[in-house]
Amino acid sequence: MSKILFLPKYPRMGASSRLRTYQFLPNWEGAGYSVKVSPFFNEQYLQERYKGEGLDTWNLLRCYFQRLWVLLGAWRYTDVWIEKELFPFVPAWAEWILAKVGKGYFVDYDDAVFHRYDQARRPWVRRIFSDKIDRVMRYANVVFVGNSYLEQRAQHAGAKKIVRLPTVIDTKKYGPKTWSDGGTVRIGWIGSPSTLKYLNLIRPELEQICMEYDAEVLLVNGKVKWKFDGPMRLIPWTEEGEVAAIREMDIGLMPLPDTPWEKGKCAYKLIQYMACGLPVIASPVGMNLDVVEEGVNGFLAKDGESWLAALRTLVQDAVLRRKMGENGFGLVQKEYTLEGNFGRMRGEVGNSE
Repeated sequence: MSKILFLPKYPRMGASSRLRTYQFLPNWEGAGYSVKVSPFFNEQYLQERYKGEGLDTWNLLRCYFQRLWVLLGAWRYTDVWIEKELFPFVPAWAEWILAKVGKGYFVDYDDAVFHRYDQARRPWVRRIFSDKIDRVMRYANVVFVGNSYLEQRAQHAGAKKIVRLPTVIDTKKYGPKTWSDGGTVRIGWIGSPSTLKYLNLIRPELEQICMEYDAEVLLVNGKVKWKFDGPMRLIPWTEEGEVAAIREMDIGLMPLPDTPWEKGKCAYKLIQYMACGLPVIASPVGMNLDVVEEGVNGFLAKDGESWLAALRTLVQDAVLRRKMGENGFGLVQKEYTLEGNFGRMRGEVGNSE
């Protein structure tokens, strides 16, 4: 039996690891693979980070030593699957050793983690680590990337093989909402505490829309308060409840600034909204441009005026909301399902054995 060692960055609570590693585990096991998962950071780290508390230095050291201990047993596994890097803020020595001893590895990226190094504020970080992720990509057997921006970086790094793999949804959990006639229009956003800052980009426009129409903002978030002068409801995020929470929305939002870091994002919010049959409005940044077809499944809004225009159009037109939602759901079923993309992952692992 083939054995895979998965080395994600976070435990299941971390969104990127949950979506790029953990949600595929039943598929791997169902296909006859034996899997072991060992995240770098632990639950304590995530709790401290989400609460904005200071990080426990001793706990961080435990994370590094735990990863090192697991790597010493990597020879027991047929394949090693890494999320982003083995050791944050350590040169790519461990990845180089894996490649040199013939073990090899797969590495997966769903954001522009390389910019944490090559665009760091501290000069010493840029000097030492600016090409670290390039090296990790170059040493890998296969580099999986979530969008074209990440793919371009892997090409620049000289990766041996690059596979585009979007962040996807499980169709067993998602499905279109049941629409009702009339009532308050709920303009929704889902995200982690660290990404709530993006919603500030369109706060004035949302306040104006809620003043003009019978509309409210619905936030699915980690219990973080947001200053908003208008009707707003907060639903605390849980993995079990996120789909039901999204289905309470009528319009899904994804504002982003146009910066290098945001170009690495994989439009997962939009995919979630569309998987629930919602129309979307998004900034024309990065992969959002690939997912949103203007006027078909949503709108792309580049400034305050275009955000207001898109919001007014969808708030006033229930028929259009449903039609765009149907189109978006069709796109997700075609391109962004777990079942449809797992076969590509398994195929690459099979080719390496």
